[in-house]
Amino acid sequence: MPLQADPFDDLRARPFFAGLFPEGHLRRLIAQQFHVSGQNDFSLLDAIGGECAGAVTFLPEGEAPQTDAQGAVQWLDDRQLQAVLDELPRRPMLAGEDGLRLSLAGAQDKLPVVFDGQRIGLPRDGQPSTHILKPPIREVEGSVLNEGFCLALAHAMKITAVETGIHHVGDRRFLLVARYDRQRDAQGGTSRLHQEDFCQALGVVPEMKYQNEGGPDLKACFDLLRRVARPSAPHILRLLDYVVFNALIGNHDAHAKNFSLLYADTAGKSAPILAPMYDVLSAAIYPNLTSKMAMKLGSKYKFSEVLARHWERFAEEAGLARAQTRKRVLGMAQALPTVARALQATPTFAGQPVIEQLASLIEQRSALTVRRLTEGA
Repeated sequence: MPLQADPFDDLRARPFFAGLFPEGHLRRLIAQQFHVSGQNDFSLLDAIGGECAGAVTFLPEGEAPQTDAQGAVQWLDDRQLQAVLDELPRRPMLAGEDGLRLSLAGAQDKLPVVFDGQRIGLPRDGQPSTHILKPPIREVEGSVLNEGFCLALAHAMKITAVETGIHHVGDRRFLLVARYDRQRDAQGGTSRLHQEDFCQALGVVPEMKYQNEGGPDLKACFDLLRRVARPSAPHILRLLDYVVFNALIGNHDAHAKNFSLLYADTAGKSAPILAPMYDVLSAAIYPNLTSKMAMKLGSKYKFSEVLARHWERFAEEAGLARAQTRKRVLGMAQALPTVARALQATPTFAGQPVIEQLASLIEQRSALTVRRLTEGA
């Protein structure tokens, strides 16, 4: 949605604005909290659009944006933090609490918070958040350890990914994810950086984020990045690494809303770059979750069916050199199991059954990939 004098119609506007909200039952619960229609994007933005992904803030007409210094942080003790964790499933984003207008996209519980290295607090009255708190996913055993391990593994593989930490309050685990769309200055203040996920950038509404429902495929993602990033080559290779890594660890939910453009300030100009990898969790270790990937590799949704020719087809569709893609996939598949086992041995992850499952799955998928690429099937 570039700046223009004429208004945008709903077809152009809705993908961006709807893409700022929680999805599914979370959106319905928030709408019920405020007694508005779940389909009314702008009534919801009026209620929770103060702190969103990127640098946009929605305010009543005539109200001026506050400076960062005007905001406030409500620091939480352990008891209060546990109460927040208990409240989130019933009241996503703590919707309706005075001074809080918070929104994040996605179908899982999460909450924008401020973290100073020791304390966790709620951002009030326009204060930018610094982190995203992600409690356990009730239907996914060990989700905090799973996602924490996957993102730590990405870092160990020198893949650009968000910074995360696994934290405890009482006997409760949760994940703190540093926001890549926030920036600290020399005085310790926090400012917002703009971002848009690939669905927003491509004008696709969030309910169509999956390829099999008409959403973007990998070709569209690579084409977008090639079109907007300058120079595009480093970002194209980073996106290739994201795709290969997600496939090998079994992150089946890597749809277009899980990739984003970050508008970084470069030489006084806001130029889009590929944002760090985020929302990375191995779904493949859970028998009750789908074995179908969010986007096809070549012509296949199931990783078990991906052969060498499907990697080649993916490369062609994405505008990549087949030989270079093959070399990069093979290199990651050969290195990943050893790095995963070394990470598993660290104190955070040692002795955790879900991490053993994940490391074993990575070994199996990597070995299968190496075999098929070397055999040329």
